[in-house]
Amino acid sequence: MHRHIIHLHIPAFPIAAARVCRPELRDRPVAIAPPHSERALLLSVSLEARREGIFKGMDLGKAVKFCPDLIVLPPDQDLTARASYALAGMVSRYTPLWEPSRPGHVYLDVTGTGRLWGKAKDIALHVRQEVRERLRLPGAAGVAANKLVSHLASRIVSSGGVLDVDYGRESAFIAPMKATVLPGVTRIHKRVLLEELSIILVRQVAALDMGSLALVFGRQAHVIHQRALGIDPTPVYPPQREPVITEEVILPQDENDETKLLGTLYSLVEKCSAALRRRSLHPRRAGMMFRYADQKEVVRKIQIPHGSAWGFDLYPALETLFVKTCQRRVRIRFMKVWFKDFLSPDPQLLLFSPPAKSTEKRAEVTRALDRVREKYGDEAIRYARVT
Repeated sequence: MHRHIIHLHIPAFPIAAARVCRPELRDRPVAIAPPHSERALLLSVSLEARREGIFKGMDLGKAVKFCPDLIVLPPDQDLTARASYALAGMVSRYTPLWEPSRPGHVYLDVTGTGRLWGKAKDIALHVRQEVRERLRLPGAAGVAANKLVSHLASRIVSSGGVLDVDYGRESAFIAPMKATVLPGVTRIHKRVLLEELSIILVRQVAALDMGSLALVFGRQAHVIHQRALGIDPTPVYPPQREPVITEEVILPQDENDETKLLGTLYSLVEKCSAALRRRSLHPRRAGMMFRYADQKEVVRKIQIPHGSAWGFDLYPALETLFVKTCQRRVRIRFMKVWFKDFLSPDPQLLLFSPPAKSTEKRAEVTRALDRVREKYGDEAIRYARVT
């Protein structure tokens, strides 16, 4: 028995959630962007704004020049989280196998639920209608035998509609689409495909032999070939809640001075470290993301062998990772650091291996700095490096 996967897509989900609370925003060009910076990038754009030439990732200052009537809202993570929670509670009644890939995008595996809810397309119609009537969130849905095709179907269907791709027609459905719709095909791959092989469409990728695919995609060649044929065995993963401590910053100006960048990195790590100490958590994994001025993003992750909530323990590994990764001459615009996979500290004191005096001294200094921040705010302390 083949699978029945539904992908529910609510375009510009943060804006759709804001319009529920503020009906005056409907039918107006709206965008979401961090406040207090014209260089901030748009995080979400409404359909009305896209018609004016505004797109996600555009500089806020440029967007306002293009569309003077653009309404810019600050990110409201609490509202988006509450809307996502309400959406999850609604779709979870139809199947225990549902996966929120990101806000406003939900996969539902309704295989074997025909006797209870009917055909997969009927389920999609019912889910879309209930979400629209009860949550007042407009959306579209795609139905197919796998996640890839259902996702693409939900993107091309008209607003508020449902598109069902018949089993066995997956390859023919995605063949005329651009190759960039395939997961794993980056801008660099697109340039190579276009300039070296004159390939634009998915069907052209599917027609390539494995040797040619390997030259472009390396170890991912087999997976790319499968996706180009409309084959995607990826299961629908039930949601898992994993707490994350994160900090991010948009730099006042694009920067490539390593000393200044490392200073910013230390500040982010120290803020995360303070949050870890307040919650008595020791992370085992960490990661960083930085975005260049040309919009290229780099993400790196690292294991932390010895759990610690002290910034002087966490920072060296991230500093080494950053220096090894940041090899381009392009200036950096945005930085983000996160910690996850937590352990609670062992309350048992060390009997035979007491902490070194230098470590204990740094811990005391850090505790004193925490007290200063609690009393006077985070900006009361600034960091500098002595050379």
